[in-house]
Amino acid sequence: MRGILRLAVAGMLMLAVGGIAQAEDALKAKIGVLRLSSSAPVFIALDKGYFKEAGLDIELKFFDAAQPIAVATTSSDVDFGITAFTAGLYNLAGKGTLKVIGGMSREKAGYPLIGYFASNSAYAAGLKTPKDLAGKRVAVTQVGSSFHYSLGLLADKYKFRLADVKVLPLQSLSNAAAALKGETVDAALLPVSTARPLMETNGAKLLGWVGDETPWQLGAIFASPKTLTSKPLVTKLLASLARADREYHDVILASVKNGKAEINDKTRPLFEIIAKYTNLPVEKVVGNCAYIDPDGKLDVKNIANQIAWLQEQGFVDKGFGVDAILAKEYVKAD
Repeated sequence: MRGILRLAVAGMLMLAVGGIAQAEDALKAKIGVLRLSSSAPVFIALDKGYFKEAGLDIELKFFDAAQPIAVATTSSDVDFGITAFTAGLYNLAGKGTLKVIGGMSREKAGYPLIGYFASNSAYAAGLKTPKDLAGKRVAVTQVGSSFHYSLGLLADKYKFRLADVKVLPLQSLSNAAAALKGETVDAALLPVSTARPLMETNGAKLLGWVGDETPWQLGAIFASPKTLTSKPLVTKLLASLARADREYHDVILASVKNGKAEINDKTRPLFEIIAKYTNLPVEKVVGNCAYIDPDGKLDVKNIANQIAWLQEQGFVDKGFGVDAILAKEYVKAD
């Protein structure tokens, strides 16, 4: 009996040592993200163990605006950034300090993500539709941010000058939302998850959705050249995210009707994961389902248009195009 016990203990020790060795062999990486549904595949891959199964030890670092994620990636404070394109990101990439390796969220009709919102006083004074933003004080996070670009696309669509809009960069989503509620601005561009509490408490009025007005490639996965030297790390991360992209698309996005996803036995487990990382109840997540390509593809043509537009506005340095910022060996072009 003692011999059997010794063998059992020895076996358990071997398993424990093997587990420790496996954990030590895992490739470690930090990902910079926002607490938004546009990062849903990241949360799914982490919570369901897809990263771990691929031999990755992933830590998330949360930010309150997109541009700081690009800066943190360049400085190696994080290894990967997953967030919206910004002028600052493009400037860093144009200098060779960042490379785009995959696609993430998109502005697409029928999938509410970023909206145009009016303060109550501005709405009462006649600000009723997105095209009425001409000449108004509009809050965004930062100059050259995805919100700023969305406003520029709107100006192009309705033939008003962006220069006629008083764009106010307030540095964070929380600041922009507070200014809108406090009526120190006429309007703001905000993600639905940030704006929903304002709508539900009658703190602001919805004018429309960017995806319905001007669809575009909003977000991406990017890394520094230093991170890209570890091909196994990059390959495993992208494979894990692609697995989560497909699941998110086929389960949650497939259930979206009239801008909201259905809560059922299939969708609820994923909603609970997204709710956990976005600090929202499941009932709020259903209307925050950003569109993400099921194969993680990147709309390269649209990225080229973004760079050209931002260069024309003076927000991005000239002298480079879309080819300079892509790690083509990893990007799945759409």
